[in-house]
Amino acid sequence: MAHIPNTLLQQTAALRQAIRNKEHTGPTSGLATGAMQGNVVILPAEYANEFLMFCQNNPVPCPLIGVSAVGDFRMPMLGEDIDMRHDIPEYYVYRNGEMVESRSDIEDLWQEDMVAFVLGCSFSFENALSQAGLTPRNIEQDVNVSMFETNIPTKPAGRFHGNTVVTMRPYVPKDAIRAIQITTRFPKAHGAPLHFGDPATIGIKDLNKPEFGDPVTIKDGEVPVFWACGVTPQLAIRNAKPPICITHAPGKMLVTDILDTDLAIM
Repeated sequence: MAHIPNTLLQQTAALRQAIRNKEHTGPTSGLATGAMQGNVVILPAEYANEFLMFCQNNPVPCPLIGVSAVGDFRMPMLGEDIDMRHDIPEYYVYRNGEMVESRSDIEDLWQEDMVAFVLGCSFSFENALSQAGLTPRNIEQDVNVSMFETNIPTKPAGRFHGNTVVTMRPYVPKDAIRAIQITTRFPKAHGAPLHFGDPATIGIKDLNKPEFGDPVTIKDGEVPVFWACGVTPQLAIRNAKPPICITHAPGKMLVTDILDTDLAIM
């Protein structure tokens, strides 16, 4: 992997410190530009192998970029000082498949048998889109990206199953084609879109009512473009019903010390 520039390393470290200090509690889209961001799932070891297989069965919505050792809250392959108990702006806590609370750290919930998974995130290709003059609307409007449940099934693994979640970014058709070309180079950040055009085809009824995140403006002549999303595991968790599971809140990611281009096909 390429050596991350010191200036960016300072940004990622400062952002994680602000998150630890509870000074930054919002979405991470557009922050620490150039650094890979990740979705997070933390499970008891009893469920870890099944979830690993779920990710392997569904590499587009669930592209693995890091897995911790059992009981280890560090993630050295993604950053020397990462602490999975503190470094996400908002955590969701699930018990028996139901989201029961959100919180700013999980230190008192951490168990010796927990395994942390980090999955690539579409926020990581937003930098490439912006550099190409295709700045995503959620960044322009300074809101969380729109996320929707679809009727696209995932491939089950043990107790984990459910439909795919997608993010949506609108573009005029010629820009949509360019966005497809750019994001195809980022398979570890969900890669090419799953769909563009009529949202009803993939089971989405109203683009103004995302299940997660915020609605964004769709201008005349634009079409919605849909990428697989790392919130997909949260639907599978509801079905698997582990006694406890901890995830990131949608749009509030782990910021790593890996360059987003490290995981791109150039």
